[in-house]
Amino acid sequence: MKVVALHNLKGGVGKTSAAVNLAREANRDGMPVLVWDLDAQGASTWVLGGENGLGRKVKKLLAGKSPLGEEVQHTAWERLDLLPADLRMRELDRLLDSASGGDKHLKRLIAPFSEEYALLILDCPPGLSTLSDQLVRAADRILVPTIPSPLSVQAFSRMMDHLDLGKRQRQRVAPFFNLVDRRRKLHREWLETPPAAIAPAMQSWIPYASDVERMSLECRPLADLAPRSRATLAYRQLWQELKATL
Repeated sequence: MKVVALHNLKGGVGKTSAAVNLAREANRDGMPVLVWDLDAQGASTWVLGGENGLGRKVKKLLAGKSPLGEEVQHTAWERLDLLPADLRMRELDRLLDSASGGDKHLKRLIAPFSEEYALLILDCPPGLSTLSDQLVRAADRILVPTIPSPLSVQAFSRMMDHLDLGKRQRQRVAPFFNLVDRRRKLHREWLETPPAAIAPAMQSWIPYASDVERMSLECRPLADLAPRSRATLAYRQLWQELKATL
């Protein structure tokens, strides 16, 4: 099983839309996929039609004392499943800090899912945290949606400074431009020549599109909501680029 995390220091950069749409594209590609919504806001859970809240106590689940697999929900798409968000996940860092597995606890926690799924996508909350540190151990790729703006690049640099990665670990982190508006000169320029601070960035990029906003209204990924839209095709291309690196 491959593990892909969507993470960023900043909020509002499109982590959830990327998580949901990449999951659906992988699912369309024939892969059994699980999305774990780690953000207490529960946006991925909402879009995929899940029910917020884990049935068992979160503390026991994250300690490995209760099986996470029993909390998985099926979605409307065959072989695309969901581990839903829970408001109590706002205490995630404290719970991970107190776990006995050290910085590999998250990796050990998700290992049993490899028996059923080919891909696990983690929709992570924003910020620098214990979860951020454990993602380096648990994820094969950490995708970082990045709006083409100086503040977004600064946030990416701060995230990388916090993680303090070795050369091989750095290769797991893959920023890509999201919410791109080609009417803006800076966006066009950075598509041609990305800032050195985020190199190497992925070649694929996602345009700003109203269809993405409609996802939360109709609770469907773009492949089903607007199969021919520019954003849908862009996510399809991003998935193919990602798949080639996994």
